[in-house]
Amino acid sequence: MGGPPAAAVWPHRSLLGVLPPPIREELLRAGTGVSFGPGDVLLSEGARDRHVFLLMSGFVKVTATLENGQESLLSVRVGGDMVGEMAAVDGAPRSATVTACGPLAARVFQPAMMADLMARRPEVAMALTRSVSEQLRWANRRRLDFGGYSAKVRLARLLVELAEVYGRPEPHGVVVGCRLTQPEIATLTGAAETTIHKALRELRELGLLETGYRSTVIRDLPRLRQVGELIDG
Repeated sequence: MGGPPAAAVWPHRSLLGVLPPPIREELLRAGTGVSFGPGDVLLSEGARDRHVFLLMSGFVKVTATLENGQESLLSVRVGGDMVGEMAAVDGAPRSATVTACGPLAARVFQPAMMADLMARRPEVAMALTRSVSEQLRWANRRRLDFGGYSAKVRLARLLVELAEVYGRPEPHGVVVGCRLTQPEIATLTGAAETTIHKALRELRELGLLETGYRSTVIRDLPRLRQVGELIDG
């Protein structure tokens, strides 16, 4: 239970994607295999536990509660990523809730095991630091996009980033397996749900993407980058 998929290819910017193969294999053999179903909560905001999960397959959403009581979607994480690492490092209460968005396999690491692993394998500690940095950069990009671009451009930029980080190239396009609901996309782009509905329809009509059950296919990534006003290179 909780083992990696056969012939797994991890996203290149995920924890497993950046680790050297021998250390990656060691990490995959460590911990305890667990599985979750859609809607199961892996980690709860405010909790003081310190274990971490290494995601093997599926994806999760990371959310936090705003001052007005509303839930805000902070990010998505997929197989190859680790969740819960911030509390494991600083010992502070959990800053967000992590919820499975479908069938999910993972490996759980208790605090002592994680501390020993990072002490013996500095590469793991460096990769986790990079992971936290990526999360902060993601959040900063979203904030900058809110103030500088229209909703359609923000949506295109978000889809491009999801495709480039988590996408799986196939003959008919780039498949982004972690499909988000329209309310979740609206939260990530800082736009009204009706606005996102209209923008998605326009991108589909332009032949740039196709949405289906639990997946989004980017049909023309270069043109989507143009819509997002992104500079190649």
